[in-house]
Amino acid sequence: MIDSPGEWLLALCVLGVLLLWAGRLRLGRSLISIAVLCFALVAVLPVEEWVVRPLEERFPAQPNPAKVDGIVVLGGAIEAALSVDRGQAQTNDAADRLLQFAVLAHTYPDAKLVYTGGPLPSAPAGAREADVAQDLFPALGIDPARLQYEAQSRTTFENAAFTHRMIHPVAGETWLLMTSAMHMPRAVGTFRAAGLDLLPYPVGFKSFHGPVTHQYNLIDRLHLLHLAAHEWIGLAVYRLRGQSSALFPAPEALEDKPVEAADNPASTPTP
Repeated sequence: MIDSPGEWLLALCVLGVLLLWAGRLRLGRSLISIAVLCFALVAVLPVEEWVVRPLEERFPAQPNPAKVDGIVVLGGAIEAALSVDRGQAQTNDAADRLLQFAVLAHTYPDAKLVYTGGPLPSAPAGAREADVAQDLFPALGIDPARLQYEAQSRTTFENAAFTHRMIHPVAGETWLLMTSAMHMPRAVGTFRAAGLDLLPYPVGFKSFHGPVTHQYNLIDRLHLLHLAAHEWIGLAVYRLRGQSSALFPAPEALEDKPVEAADNPASTPTP
């Protein structure tokens, strides 16, 4: 499935060139003009902020709870195939999940810890994120006895379904769901549909609260558009398949679960 705006625009350019060669000058020029105009708009206007912010602001960062009974972190930050090939953990731009997970593991030494992430559909056999994480987290000072690994899931839907078989939060317990802020709405909807209403703990923000204070180049902008498009399409597809509790999950269901801020100001998450 093509969900990258850059790929669509490039496809328009290629199609336009082919039409020019075929003698369809007017249509070919129109397609090329549309693609060039779109590239120009992305380069000049903060289009990526307009599509990323609604996703990341849906579940904004909150102060750390005073007590946490368990933490579930979603995979997606580890390049499993590359890690196996190179013999050491290799991460991508979602590595904030791993860093913040390790920080919270030390902040809440009694919390149960769950990492869910299996093989990607394109990964070779035997390359699973959870296996790499199993070597990584103890090296970061986390007691292996506290950790549980779910190593079969390939999608967010499977993350939720397979994690539901492992954990059973009871009334009064606080469990955190950790993933990238842009991915949090889809993750929350999927986990709710699976019967797990965990407290969202977004990390790895890509957008700003206020005006943009720096400039991305065109490649950066197109990359963010690709990530956002993947999430917006994923929200629609999951809802149509019945794999999410709502088209655009909201925090209202959690408003009756007050979060008591910890006394330690250093425990406040850094976006």
